[in-house]
Amino acid sequence: MEIEVKFRIDFNQARAAIESLGADFVREELQEDLYFSLHPHELLRVRRISNLGRSFLTYKRIADPGRNEEFDEIEVEVSDFDGIVEILKRLGFREDIWIRKRRLVYQLDGVTFELNEVEGLGAFLDIEVISDNVEEAKRRIWEIAGRLGLTEEDVEPRLYQELIREVKGK
Repeated sequence: MEIEVKFRIDFNQARAAIESLGADFVREELQEDLYFSLHPHELLRVRRISNLGRSFLTYKRIADPGRNEEFDEIEVEVSDFDGIVEILKRLGFREDIWIRKRRLVYQLDGVTFELNEVEGLGAFLDIEVISDNVEEAKRRIWEIAGRLGLTEEDVEPRLYQELIREVKGK
């Protein structure tokens, strides 16, 4: 299970704080995500990471709607972004939302930090732990968040798709 908490942050301050913890920089990703319309509490996404020449097909089931912190996720790498998009369209899936972002990925002791600049939305930090023990994962996330100076008031529970719809007035 993927457990993550998303925070609204100041990009440069968060980057400095993450680096001050001793987290290892893993990579930079320039992402384009195409989400398809699906049932509530489910996500279907095709992601292109243009600077790495990689693409992924991802299905997520939201285990805690409203909080959006617990996800049952299946992700596979695909060799052809446009091809998989065309297959999904021919199967009847409808394009929903495009999200573009620059992501810096850091890791520290089994915790992943995804520092995002999202086009049209601003800066966010996802603190993520992969675990079957949801409570322990959340405890670790909040311990790290506290060390970064983040609180419950900084949490952004809405999905990027919801935020984009609000910005576009949909």
